[in-house]
Amino acid sequence: MKKKIGIIIITIIIIAILIFGALYFIDHKRMEENKPVLFSTWGRDYKVTTENKKDNENQKNEETETSAEINFALTLEDNVGQDTAWCGTFQLIWNDLKNDLAKQDIIFMQEPDLQVVKNLNKETFKTEDISENSYYKVYGNPTLELKEQIEKAIKEKFNEESEILDDFSWGSNNPKDYFLYCMLKKEFEFPVAFKELEDGEFANGKYSDVNYFGLEKDAEEELRSQVEVLYYNSPSQFAVKLKTKQNDEIILARGEEGNTFQEKYNNINTNSENYEGIKKFTEKDELKIPNIDFKQKTEFTELEQKEFSFANGDVYIIEKALQTIQFELDKEGGKIKSEAGIMTKEMAIATDEIEERKFNFDDEFVIFLKENDKEKPYFAASISDITKFQ
Repeated sequence: MKKKIGIIIITIIIIAILIFGALYFIDHKRMEENKPVLFSTWGRDYKVTTENKKDNENQKNEETETSAEINFALTLEDNVGQDTAWCGTFQLIWNDLKNDLAKQDIIFMQEPDLQVVKNLNKETFKTEDISENSYYKVYGNPTLELKEQIEKAIKEKFNEESEILDDFSWGSNNPKDYFLYCMLKKEFEFPVAFKELEDGEFANGKYSDVNYFGLEKDAEEELRSQVEVLYYNSPSQFAVKLKTKQNDEIILARGEEGNTFQEKYNNINTNSENYEGIKKFTEKDELKIPNIDFKQKTEFTELEQKEFSFANGDVYIIEKALQTIQFELDKEGGKIKSEAGIMTKEMAIATDEIEERKFNFDDEFVIFLKENDKEKPYFAASISDITKFQ
């Protein structure tokens, strides 16, 4: 009996040694890789470094990138929610589809009251709202020759290659099929680089380790002169304009009301006109803007495979509609590139005291880009989840 008990005890001891040995090996391996331990640090003074935490977070962000999509608005008139971007490239080729090809408003036969189509037909953004050297557009029969023409043109004008042309079907034998294309590209630089600020939080701590740039108190006049205060009604409702070396202005506003980008933009202008405070960015003011870097391609399936007619009675569908937007903004300046393409197919059947102000864009805000001699912006974004934009 004693012999059996001894065997059981020895067996338990061996099993315990194996388990603790395995845990010891696993924990030491994880400490070598700078990862959190599972059981114990085994007497070592150990903690995961911040750098590794950021690497793990970056890896997590990369793994979830496809699910964290940004919404694209098709027009300035569309209702917009959080995390939405708009660029005028799609509107420009829609204008050509409507005016040069259909020669009348586009109306889908099955959905004549589709609001986004009504908004597109309003043409709230046109070629006169942006300088000619900033965009290239063309339309024609979707042949391989047209594809090569576009590739050559954007290479010569912007030194760019298309990211959407290969998504379309080329080589149509029907001379009544059409492909419409537009690329917009702009780069701008601040006269003097802003200061890189410490990483911080966004949306009251919902997001951490957010990269910021801007100005602290007592910034040099050379830097402060790049910023114009549009209005400052409270620490959660304000707007500023950033000046660049080029013919571009960056307008940022926080706490602005409006269901569409057009309404928000109009309200910014109204508030700016009515603001009686100091428009100069003073030595007591602070500015904090998150770095922005996003790139996305979107297909507008809501516009596809729906019949509409040209003025001559020919019936068409939009076979495919795509748009890309790439936007970057940091302490040095920024750049934007956007492409849009529509492939249409003919159907066989007809159918007084200086106050202290903090312009901290560290919660939901909107941003617009416009040329300083134009009335309307050529880009807009509403930012709520900063991880989708950074």
